Amino acid sequence: MAKDPKSTGTEGAAASNGEAPQLSVLTQYVKDLSFESPGAPLSLRPREKAPAININVNVNANPLSETDYDVNLTLTAIAKDGDDVLFNVELVYGGVFRIAGFPQEHVMPLLFVECPRLIFPFARQIVAECTRNGGFPPLMIDPIDFAKMFQQRIAEETAKSQIKPN
Repeated sequence: MAKDPKSTGTEGAAASNGEAPQLSVLTQYVKDLSFESPGAPLSLRPREKAPAININVNVNANPLSETDYDVNLTLTAIAKDGDDVLFNVELVYGGVFRIAGFPQEHVMPLLFVECPRLIFPFARQIVAECTRNGGFPPLMIDPIDFAKMFQQRIAEETAKSQIKPN
């Protein structure tokens, strides 16, 4: 392919000098993993109906440097049959992300929507394997709408800031 005579040779400069937006996963890790089955082996018996499973999800982010952030996705699931706890699993799964070249107003949505979206499948797999290894069917957590979670969090924080103390 012939070089365009109008080309200045600087078209790729934005990408090579760091000005182009960049979102990179530098590493992923298990920060905390806990599985409890307090009634085992009796809790492993077949059941006529599925247990009630309560799943909680939380996302936190902390800056490590000007461009690097530690994002933690916490998944907690408790399965109960009446008052009996069948299992309780908690996973804090982290990812270190490099975010550069984005406008400042885009950083928070990236941290609380895109970053957890990228690491969620890995955390979901760990929870599924953990419950399977505990003797239960694998718990396959449904996909999570992190954008909706972020919007709810912003709405809650806005509501809190509008409440004035007496």
